[in-house]
Amino acid sequence: MALTAYDFTGRTAFVTGAASGIGRATATLLAQAGATVHCADRDEPGLHETAKLVSEQGGTAHTHVLDVTDHASLAAAVAAVTAAGPLHTMVAVAGIMHTSTVLETRDEDLDRVLAVNFKGVLYACQEAARSMIATGTRGSIVTMASGAMDTASPGLLCYSVTKAAVVQLTKTLATEVGQHGIRVNAIAPGWIRTPMTDRHEPAAQEQAEAAMARRSPLGRVGEPQDIAHAVLHLASDAAAFTTGQILRPNGGVAMPW
Repeated sequence: MALTAYDFTGRTAFVTGAASGIGRATATLLAQAGATVHCADRDEPGLHETAKLVSEQGGTAHTHVLDVTDHASLAAAVAAVTAAGPLHTMVAVAGIMHTSTVLETRDEDLDRVLAVNFKGVLYACQEAARSMIATGTRGSIVTMASGAMDTASPGLLCYSVTKAAVVQLTKTLATEVGQHGIRVNAIAPGWIRTPMTDRHEPAAQEQAEAAMARRSPLGRVGEPQDIAHAVLHLASDAAAFTTGQILRPNGGVAMPW
């Protein structure tokens, strides 16, 4: 049972933000577990590179070039997937980061981050849940929050606020669709080495990662694969009794009650 619980053979997964980082690692791991993976992102070259990696590893991937802030495009992509068969797993990874203090934050800054980090996740959740309910699929939805929701981070107002909103979205949706056998959970990663966190000059980046590693009892920062495995667990039958929960793979940097 322990082994078959992680077998995704015959299942279909949809991953947003699949062109790089956590999204790419998640898409490739789900494919390795047997799922047919639909990869969505606005970065077309990166998206095709992910699909190539999946194919080289013997998996099956389809690409959807879209912006998650465009609800109609996301809805059309999910509808196309459902037309070919039931959707079993939605993983809403797509997100952006903006740096500004509270006093420096402009309306356009907040609007853009809200559009991607919250509305984009909301749209993915809505379309996945509608699809699963329509096909009677006892599926799993996994959203991407952040450790930034637990700790005040100077300069990351927009990012932190939207990730906290994702948690409330996750919990609320879990209470609403549980009756259909649909599970909804969130992952709140710590510092993960991805293109999003690689935003400093090389020397400064090394110092920043070293500082974060020192804060972890494990003495390191995370890799995209660390989060992909957390997604795999929450999406699998091994987590059949888990919903409305926040999983924090953060190396022990934060340990909320």
